[in-house]
Amino acid sequence: MKNDEIEIRVRYGETDQMGVVHHGNYALYLEMGRIEWLRKFGLSYKRMEEEGVALPVVSMQLNFKRSAYYDDVIKVRTKLKKKPLVTIEFDYEILNESNETISTANTVLAFVDLKTNKPMRPPKYILDILS
Repeated sequence: MKNDEIEIRVRYGETDQMGVVHHGNYALYLEMGRIEWLRKFGLSYKRMEEEGVALPVVSMQLNFKRSAYYDDVIKVRTKLKKKPLVTIEFDYEILNESNETISTANTVLAFVDLKTNKPMRPPKYILDILS
């Protein structure tokens, strides 16, 4: 399946007094990876919303292996797990500057019609891009 990788420098406000990234920030890192993944493969979340399609997260799993620290440059690797139907699933690996795995993660998002607020199949143009 399709992969992408982004780099993020850990900001001071994302850490605790010991300079360790607070676990709640990892959801933001996953979102950053996912948004850039969509952009790389020609999908704009903004365009999807303008066309009435939302992608709320319905499931998120994070496994922590090591800590990330203030001013580290971390890599977020994002991979589409399988072809989307009503949901789209991503696997992630977050690495430190030594290429050691900091965490692994998985998210499942549902395609939702913004007018009806009900699940829907992805529009054809999305399926065409992801094929």
